[in-house]
Parts: sequence; structure tokens; C-alpha cells
Amino acid sequence: MAENTVEDVSDFRLLSAGSALPGPPLDNAALARRLRLDGVWSQWIDEFIGPGTRHLALDLEDGCATATLVDLGAEAGRRALDAAGMRARDVDVMVFASATPDSLLPTTVNLVAERLGVNGIPTYQLQSGCAGAYQAIDLGRQLLLAPGRRNALVLGGDILVKHFDLDIDVGKLSPGELVNMLLFGDGAGAAVLTRDRVPGTTAVRQVLNKVTGAGRAPGQQVEWFGLADRHLDLPAAREDYKAIQESVPSMSREIVKELLERTRWAEHEIDYLLPPQLSGKMAETITEELQMPGAEEISCVTETANTGNAVPFIQLERLLPQMVAGDRALGVTVESSKWITAGFALERT
Repeated sequence: MAENTVEDVSDFRLLSAGSALPGPPLDNAALARRLRLDGVWSQWIDEFIGPGTRHLALDLEDGCATATLVDLGAEAGRRALDAAGMRARDVDVMVFASATPDSLLPTTVNLVAERLGVNGIPTYQLQSGCAGAYQAIDLGRQLLLAPGRRNALVLGGDILVKHFDLDIDVGKLSPGELVNMLLFGDGAGAAVLTRDRVPGTTAVRQVLNKVTGAGRAPGQQVEWFGLADRHLDLPAAREDYKAIQESVPSMSREIVKELLERTRWAEHEIDYLLPPQLSGKMAETITEELQMPGAEEISCVTETANTGNAVPFIQLERLLPQMVAGDRALGVTVESSKWITAGFALERT
């Protein structure tokens, strides 16, 4: 619990968060069987990813999609609005972040708005990886500075499974391609942000969001194909997991350092930590690097796997009900596609 608070005229409040996951949980053993991996590979998944499950927007038996990102985004948005005691007419602006929209046009944000009954307001969609949720909160906060706007619905989510051929011979995949099939799950999340200083709610004290990848090779690439180039022999997604293992822990530490400097908070004043959620094993490594034993870790990756832009909202959904007056929390993420560092500092008023 902290005694001193640095107030900022641009402070906004997070009123609520909600999430949506498709289908039943799929554990590592079931995924290994579906991919026709032998016992050695199955054991490798357990050791590499750590104990966990994921939710996929695909029926593994018949290969048919069971949910779209619009489906999940609308469900998450509705849950966030309900938790905030709001209706569609209370939303003044919407922002949606995703690396895997259902289509290039129409945008996912506008289809989600229609599902929710939201109309006649500005909507924005961000093309981004794991940092997108933080960018959505940052943009939503800035958009609420305009006169007459009070509430923003910010969302994020991804459906990664549609990029993978589950019938492929996984033995022929490169490590960078195989990692993507094992680390990720599907999901969406949302939060309600308001400029009203509602007592007993969580203030967004700082948001950090910057690209730091100049001169560095991308750590992850996800392709998209049109009719002219759909036959190119390119993997849909690939990841340089070694580079991520080497860089993300130290980059996370730098994010925490900058957030503490901006807020003038001390490490021992942090009650909760929302670390990057790449995999179970990576989360452990990152938390150890951050060296904040007094902060309770808010994690979801062992149950949901890495759900991309949904992860921070799932963490917020778990965090917000736990916070009491004076509690402080730091959220941290690193997007490896072109190395974006992002984070936020929260405080319960």
C-alpha cells in the first residue's frame, strides 16, 4: 500500500474488463495427439511451454471454425460494459487492436460495434501484436481528451489458429514455425476507460508505448496473402524464439525501470505485476528477471496460452476485482515483431 500519489491531469479510470475464449480448454497432451507428435515431442511441449491449456476457435475433429474474432470481441466488449454498468449508448469512442483481424475490410472494430449496438461514434483499429492492448489503452486515453467524450471501449484479440495447417507434417516444420503452433491460443478482451474520476476505481497513471527495433531483425513475422501471391512458398507465421528468450526479460526490466521513474514510485510500493505472457516457462524467467518479490503476479498463460492482444485484458479482468484503495500495479509487455516496449502504471484511488 502506498502513501504518496503523483496526480496527473491526464489520469483516466479503468472501470472494468472482460474477456472471451472460444471452445473448451485443450491441454498439451490433446494438442500433441492432434498434431501426431510422439511421446518425446509431447514431453518437450510440457517442458518447453510449461503446464497449460489453450482455447482454439477451431474444431480439431472437422477443421471447421467455431468462432470469429468479431464473435469473441463482441462477447468480451459486452462483458466489460456490463461490468461497468454501461450500455452501448454510453460509449463515445472504440479502439480495437489485433494482429489477426477477420478481414482487411470491413474492419473488425466496426463489426463488433454493430454487434454491440454502438453507432455514430469514432472507431479505430490498430494492427499490432502483443503491444496492441497497451496501444489501445493509450490511444483511447488520448481520444477522450476531446470535448464531449467521456467513455471509451478498448478491445484487443487474436485468432491465431487460422494461420496454421493442423494436418501438416510437423516434423518438416522449422523450429520458428512449430513454436507458433504450440505457444498460442485464441481469445479477445476489452476494458472500459472513462475520463470521469469515479471514486474507488483504478486510475491509469502512466502508459508507455514505443518502438525500439531500429536496426534489429524482426522477432516474429505473420504473412498475409492475396490472390496473386497465395501460392508463394512462405510460412504463414514464424518466430525467432531464441532472440525472444534473450531479449524480452532484459527489455521487461527496462520497462519497469522507466515506469517507476515516471511515476516516482519505489519497487516495494508495487502490489501487483502483470508480466509478459509468452509461455509458462518464459513468464517464470521474466518474473525472476524483474526481481519484484513483493508484487503479486497476475498471470493467465498457463490456462489460456499466449492469446496475443487479449492477454493484458484477461490480466486486467483478474486484477481489478482484487485491488483496494492505494494498491499499485505495473503492466509490462514486449512485442517482438519489430520490438515494441509497452507498459502501464495503475493505482486504485
